[in-house]
Amino acid sequence: MFQTLKNAWKIPELKNRLLFTLLIVLLYRIGASIPLPWVSSEIYTAFQGMSAGDMFQYLNLLSGDAFSRATLFALSVSPYITSSIVMQLLTIAIPALERMAKDGENGKKKITAITRVVTVALALITAYGYTMYLENYFGEYITYAGQKGVALWFCRITLILCYCAGASLIMWLAEKVNEKGIGNGISIILFANIVSRVPTYLTATIPNIAKACTKAIELDWLATVLNIVIYIAVVAAILVAGGFVVWFTNSERRIPIQYAKRVVGRKMYGGQSSSLPLKLNMSGVMPIIFANSIVALPATVAAFFTNVKKDSWLYFAKDFFDQMTDVLSYTSPLYLIIFIALIIAFSYFYIMISFNPVEVANNIQNNGGSIPGIRPGRPTIEYIKKILNRVTLIGGLFLCVVSGLPLLITIIVNLIDVNAAASMSELAFGGSSLLIVVGVALETVRELEAQITLRNYKGFLD
Repeated sequence: MFQTLKNAWKIPELKNRLLFTLLIVLLYRIGASIPLPWVSSEIYTAFQGMSAGDMFQYLNLLSGDAFSRATLFALSVSPYITSSIVMQLLTIAIPALERMAKDGENGKKKITAITRVVTVALALITAYGYTMYLENYFGEYITYAGQKGVALWFCRITLILCYCAGASLIMWLAEKVNEKGIGNGISIILFANIVSRVPTYLTATIPNIAKACTKAIELDWLATVLNIVIYIAVVAAILVAGGFVVWFTNSERRIPIQYAKRVVGRKMYGGQSSSLPLKLNMSGVMPIIFANSIVALPATVAAFFTNVKKDSWLYFAKDFFDQMTDVLSYTSPLYLIIFIALIIAFSYFYIMISFNPVEVANNIQNNGGSIPGIRPGRPTIEYIKKILNRVTLIGGLFLCVVSGLPLLITIIVNLIDVNAAASMSELAFGGSSLLIVVGVALETVRELEAQITLRNYKGFLD
């Protein structure tokens, strides 16, 4: 990877693209620190003290702390990612959008334009919900909270428009990275956000793990030695986990394909062997994102009922969601069990909507190919489905290990020291963060290698 970056830096055009991408990342980080009117800077400290494990903690991770600081880019890339997922699902469900997606470059531009509109619409809705959330949960840090009438709605509308504009600007920055940078604009921004939180992770989460492990030790010198050992062990575990994720992400199951010989004019084509590669982790990090959204839903909804009083008719809803939050806390074994089950389920769901065995089998048959020992048509489709189900199960179990192990560690720490586990929400989402970081890094390296190969190609006459 480092050699690829070194080689890319020597090519002027790629160097300019890398510099442009770094400039966009810098502009994003600046935007993530721009405060908005009527919002106190002390809101960050209050956010850190709230109950962890809900969806807002996850959004804060994806935004690089912009969500907890209520800055211009607080919504981060969430509206754009949600819009892209919605359009991907609608493309499969709506025939008109499916035909548009298959219409080449022109259809792709139309899909992109619709995605932008949906992004702005989702940003408006999310901005309104986020503004109300700030008022209900952090009203003492909002200076206009005591106003009424026109003044109150003017302040609200201003904040909503600012957050919507910030989400739209992020979408524009990501598309500029795709156009003039190294590509994968949204992924690069996500990568930068997660990496920016590494110092917080190292200075907060690891000391809590060490504190829980050395709580029962009375000898100061022995506790100090164990602290050092735990620090080294955690760093080594992160490196090993990163290597495991890289190895598994690059692994694939190859289905052999044999092409028959055919004569076209005076030339003979085919007669060669190929393979259909199926990535073991075809769904990427999407099942974890979906599972996090579902499991964290009770804690997320409960946050909106924080200021509901006992005499209100909504108090029964507050009491219900508070109890659900206690049962489905991220330090609860039930949370881990449901989370793992949802990951497996969403792994199959995502593959079902993104990979069509019937279309793949038809393409193989139309090109004169076949799987050795398998007849064309329905048997080929059933064979591909069988292999795909096995690969999906292996990929789902891999996601369960990577994302479930940090949760298991958090549960064990909670049994030893409740106070230490209360501030370890960073570790709870560590598996999905690692998958995103590794996935973006590998995809960026592959893109750079393709660009380097394209520019350094030498013909056979050389």
